[in-house]
Amino acid sequence: MATTDLTGDTFEQALTDNDIVLVDWWAAWCGPCRMFAPTYEAASEKHPDVLFGKVDTEAEQSLAAAAQIMSIPTLMAFREGVLVFSQAGALPASALDEVIQAVRDLDMDEVHAKVAESRAAQA
Repeated sequence: MATTDLTGDTFEQALTDNDIVLVDWWAAWCGPCRMFAPTYEAASEKHPDVLFGKVDTEAEQSLAAAAQIMSIPTLMAFREGVLVFSQAGALPASALDEVIQAVRDLDMDEVHAKVAESRAAQA
């Protein structure tokens, strides 16, 4: 599976329609982003059960602002619509594979319970 360009119009639907979504926040002028792109693309071929999205922070400035992107590249991982990982910086292929496996191994009942607790505490 190749990477999918995500926009303000398609971002939420991607999270809703897919169990695991990785998002690479990038820009064409960013050297580390260009270095990370082949690693990310190769991982998308190895893990066809994961949606590998890319958000061009220049074209989607309001989406990047809403996601509080402060530096690029930033990699985010969502599972069942919940943000479970976020890290700035280009990852080597082995670290990217570790992130994907860790996201797969999450106990989502526990994650959803913690999210509910957090929301209740804020109310």
